[in-house]
Amino acid sequence: MTDTEKGKRSKLSHAVREQILELIKTGELRPGDTLPSERELMRSLGIGRPAIREALQALQSQELVEIRHGGRARVALPSMARVGDRMAETMRHLLAHSPASLEHLKEARATFEMEMARIAARTGSGGDIQRLRSVLRSQREALSEPARFRELDGQFHREVAAVSGNPIFTALAEAIFRWLSDFHVDLVQAPGLEQLTLEEHEAVLAAIEARDAGRAAKAMGDHLNRANRLYHAAHLQRPGSAES
Repeated sequence: MTDTEKGKRSKLSHAVREQILELIKTGELRPGDTLPSERELMRSLGIGRPAIREALQALQSQELVEIRHGGRARVALPSMARVGDRMAETMRHLLAHSPASLEHLKEARATFEMEMARIAARTGSGGDIQRLRSVLRSQREALSEPARFRELDGQFHREVAAVSGNPIFTALAEAIFRWLSDFHVDLVQAPGLEQLTLEEHEAVLAAIEARDAGRAAKAMGDHLNRANRLYHAAHLQRPGSAES
């Protein structure tokens, strides 16, 4: 296939994708609805199968369409988990190749989670407090299990965000923790300092339980920015530290 032919097919594919997107945006095609078959699309649009398939595959990569073997494509059901997974791929690439992006993410995370702690202190119910306390109990029991401890660390931050009642906040908290775990595990795990991490979590929870929004935000900020002097002293004593 020549470059001219490839360019022509790409334009046709883009046109098909835009038409299907417009049907989704206007509600003519709703989540769960089946799309016309490839043959029907070819006939109605006057476009060959390769361009149709390219368009459908592009929509699938955007998590807007599901393509199942032996069946028609369907409009995908909305899913925050899928959105988070898609964002994760882009973020992994960004964090792996752009040190400045990591600093931006750390700043954004601290600001975001401080606000989550503030909201939790203002709106948290007794059930929310019990759920957070349950996570910390499990985390205390996992002090000697680093992998399990880190998993519960992420759960604690996710549960704080969940108090807001906004599923987007919850998905963001989970996604940010996962991105950092994948590429910069040192920012979400400090081997040998699990007890200190747990104490910082307990300080956040104590402030939330006391309905002190300002203190909850500060405790979360101190935790994420590792303002605790004991942390820095212990960190410098760790084997391999540049300043140990």
